[in-house]
Amino acid sequence: MLQVTDISLRFGDRKLFEDVNIKFTPGNCYGLIGANGAGKSTFLKILSGELEAQTGHVSMGNDERLAVLKQDQFGYEDQRVLDVVMMGHAKLWDIMNEKNAIYMKPDFSDEDGMRAAELEGEYGEMGGWTAEADAESLLHGLGIGADLIDKNMSELENNQKVKVLLAQSLFGDPDVLLLDEPTNGLDIEAIQWLEEFLMNFSNTVIVVSHDRHFLNNVCTHIADLDFSKIQVYVGNYDFWYQSSQLAQQMAQEQNKKKEEKIKELKDFVARFSANASKSKQATSRKKTLEKIELDDIKPSSRKYPFVHFTPEREIGNDLLQVKNLSHTVDGQKVLDNVNFTLDPYDKTVLISYSEIARTTLLRILAGEIKPDEGEVKWGVTTSHSYLPKDNSEFFEGVNLNLVDWLRQYAPPEEQTETFLRGFLGRMLFSGEEAKKKANVLSGGEKVRGMLSKMMLSKSNVLILDEPTNHLDLESITSVNEGLKKFKGSIIFASHDFEFINTIANKVLELEKTGAIVKESTYEEYLKDKGLIKS
Repeated sequence: MLQVTDISLRFGDRKLFEDVNIKFTPGNCYGLIGANGAGKSTFLKILSGELEAQTGHVSMGNDERLAVLKQDQFGYEDQRVLDVVMMGHAKLWDIMNEKNAIYMKPDFSDEDGMRAAELEGEYGEMGGWTAEADAESLLHGLGIGADLIDKNMSELENNQKVKVLLAQSLFGDPDVLLLDEPTNGLDIEAIQWLEEFLMNFSNTVIVVSHDRHFLNNVCTHIADLDFSKIQVYVGNYDFWYQSSQLAQQMAQEQNKKKEEKIKELKDFVARFSANASKSKQATSRKKTLEKIELDDIKPSSRKYPFVHFTPEREIGNDLLQVKNLSHTVDGQKVLDNVNFTLDPYDKTVLISYSEIARTTLLRILAGEIKPDEGEVKWGVTTSHSYLPKDNSEFFEGVNLNLVDWLRQYAPPEEQTETFLRGFLGRMLFSGEEAKKKANVLSGGEKVRGMLSKMMLSKSNVLILDEPTNHLDLESITSVNEGLKKFKGSIIFASHDFEFINTIANKVLELEKTGAIVKESTYEEYLKDKGLIKS
């Protein structure tokens, strides 16, 4: 068990944590959530001992081991892949190296023999005899083949290095596992394998992630970092989000009788618990959910941007036809004779063998670049707005405050200071935030600025390349809801399962020799491809 007692931390005048007290118990997976900058990664560093709090302490049981997902992909360049995984259990790794060094001695003594025997006993108790096989199994599950395990880390692609570091953290059955954004850089198969692993993991997991589908599948509890405190709730992310929204609504409707509020909450809990998690803790979680009372659920201080796209006119009979499209990037043909047709009001996710090919096609559709060959024909009543993956050209070298920056893209009737400030306020740029220079905005702020620009365009077609990049969970949720409600067409690319699956009704699969359009949800598409289980 991992216990946090009276933890407090300040950076200057900024209070991150104050008198935090939590017990993280075995058999549970805790999703640590909080607004960007709230201190989630900092809290994980305190738990791991990398950072010391100003007050309080962190304690674990005797002989318990804590493992952390390391973030430095280039920290083991000269090490063998299999060895890097086994280094995750530092004590086992040290024992293995010490006993091997003893056996290599040319003048092996009786004392060496006694020490070797002692080490062999410890090695066996820790599972040393199956260590290599266990490490190989983890790597295999994450998609690292047998042909790579004896290579040095420097020979691997970056996404493969991410998988090795993840296997390292999982190795040796740690008592407490700390995972900061573990799905970053993982493909669908690896994410699904990790979900299954964590669902069946019998010890304690604390995870930070922006992947709502992942949090919903693996979390038994949500640890909400808010008001400089951490409150633990039973259930997954969707339960926390929906119940916190309900609590906020109840707090705003003081005229409702408390009995009515309690009934509403209990009805909600009953509906949710009946469809609780797929994990092995589902039964016990359901019992705990059924005991929740009104005072157990508190409104969150989270602020959600207001994302709402309103097309100025309807699309008409035709949306998009692409004929014989080809294009070369840096001497490599990334699009080759691409043909497809999309219908009005389609919401289409673009899946590609290559991120370069995917972004190139979206840029061509948006009119940012011209194809080498072929034709893009939009319906005569369509108007489109584009959110690029790299938005730096809109902000770098721009010496305008955010109000004046947005004014460039607003129609004449909406260029007043009052209107723009109100609009930016709904996108969480309130008060002095609206006067920040556009060229100093953070990654998430730039995306919110670009979304504001798109909303003002009132286009009936939205083209978006990785729109959730840099956004926090609150903004991702708002963009997701805004696109679900949008009364127009969308063509987009994303790695976010929940985002794709709740928006797209068609999949445009871009291959090396063309494209195929499939009328399908994303989940159905993945099942048909054999990428996830039915």
